[in-house]
Amino acid sequence: MKVGMRRSLARLLGHLPTTSPFRLDRTLRVSGVKQAQFVSYLESSGYRSYQVDRYEQSLRRRRFAKAAFFWLTAFAAAWVVLESAKALVIY
Repeated sequence: MKVGMRRSLARLLGHLPTTSPFRLDRTLRVSGVKQAQFVSYLESSGYRSYQVDRYEQSLRRRRFAKAAFFWLTAFAAAWVVLESAKALVIY
């Protein structure tokens, strides 16, 4: 069996309608959009109102690193342009 065929077969079998609680838990964890009633229940109960999990922290650090790299690159480019202009003025 080819790899693509195996993957598509596994995907098809993984999405069969079942009532397994493990499958429901897995879809809740990996789905991008959470159920609104469930989220509002968690927010009203105070669940995880201040703690951020490691994945969200790593996303924040990555976003900060990207922004810092962008601004440092922009600053370095501006510095080179200014120094080049000063050098051209001297000569």
